[in-house]
Amino acid sequence: MSLETITIPPANEEPAQRIFVNLHGWGANGADLAPLATIYEIPACYYLFPTAPFDHLEVRGGKAWYALETKAYEGLAQSRQLLQDWLRSLADLTGVPLSRTVLGGFSQGGAMTLDVGLGLPLAGLVCLSGYLHFQPETSDAQIPPILLLHGKQDQVVPLAAAQFAQENLTAIGAKVDFHQFEGGHEIPLEIIPLIRDFVIEQTWIN
Repeated sequence: MSLETITIPPANEEPAQRIFVNLHGWGANGADLAPLATIYEIPACYYLFPTAPFDHLEVRGGKAWYALETKAYEGLAQSRQLLQDWLRSLADLTGVPLSRTVLGGFSQGGAMTLDVGLGLPLAGLVCLSGYLHFQPETSDAQIPPILLLHGKQDQVVPLAAAQFAQENLTAIGAKVDFHQFEGGHEIPLEIIPLIRDFVIEQTWIN
């Protein structure tokens, strides 16, 4: 298994100082979130938009990080390992360490962000309209700062899922910045500055 990835280098041929990885949701693919690169306008940023390895059963061309048809989450273990190995390889490929890499995701991609990101020395995690599909446990490893964003009227992943994530992540010592916005299962323009500022702050080089 491998990850097909859309890569967008820094604008104006700037040397890359940070990486922002974006994981798409269930039934989408890497191209779904790639247009965000021109909206974020994060300086000296290398954007990566990987595509999940499994075919979606109903959406033509759609992909999934794991099956949602049952609570067995078939494919989750494979995607978790695949993402962990891929993220660890990025420093050699780009010259940018994990300590200046932010992992983010939307919906199922947000769930994968929390799953994989808590165990890696990343600069930060961004979970958009996502959820926890596991019970986080206290660890000796330092937890990356987390930006949690969720629509109050989300009918796909209810706001309660984000509230649950905030409570349980905070309970194990994570620093969680939680923002609710007026809207549904979406990435509205109004939250783009919050994401941009978070990525820059967590990857800042003195």
